[in-house]
Amino acid sequence: MRSQITALYLQSNNCTMEIRRDVFQAIADPTRRAILSLVALQAMTPGTIAENFSSSRQTISKHIQILSECELLHQTQNGREIFYHLNPEKIKEIDHFIEPFRKMWDEKFNKLEAIMKNYQPKK
Repeated sequence: MRSQITALYLQSNNCTMEIRRDVFQAIADPTRRAILSLVALQAMTPGTIAENFSSSRQTISKHIQILSECELLHQTQNGREIFYHLNPEKIKEIDHFIEPFRKMWDEKFNKLEAIMKNYQPKK
């Protein structure tokens, strides 16, 4: 079973399946991180996103699908065109998870910096 699928839910009323993916597995892929960086600047169509990569449009479409399933991307429709844009609330969730680690490492580096300031190399 693919590790990126974290939960599978059956909706008994209409027998459809909803696949939920883990947001951290989604951002583990460098192409998906690059897509997030692109759409953070402005909303883009799938074709415009794909123009920035050497991968096929189908491959980029799959990456967009995964990011959408994780709710990292939202889509809006303008006429016949679909635009994808970043969901800042999901990014905040990621940041909230990472923040304690950031604080821990900042403290460790600050202690190391203080030690290194007092360090006198032997001659």
